[in-house]
Amino acid sequence: MNLPVQETEAVMDVAKMGAGIGAGIVAIGAGLGIGKIGASANEGIARQPEAAGDIKGGSIILAALIEGVSLFAVVVTLLIVL
Repeated sequence: MNLPVQETEAVMDVAKMGAGIGAGIVAIGAGLGIGKIGASANEGIARQPEAAGDIKGGSIILAALIEGVSLFAVVVTLLIVL
């Protein structure tokens, strides 16, 4: 089924807008998640300073995993545009 050119352009405009909104939501979610990890790590270190090394290592790994997932989500939203 061939759509007229005008309708196809409108669909692409909506897809681009959706991709932009999706990338923004992903960035906000990743920022909130990493912020929560940092806050919890600081609180844990304040409560048990002797466990600071373990807490730092775990929080860095978790932050890296969140960054990986958010990067993947941004790439998927940008691929929608193509």
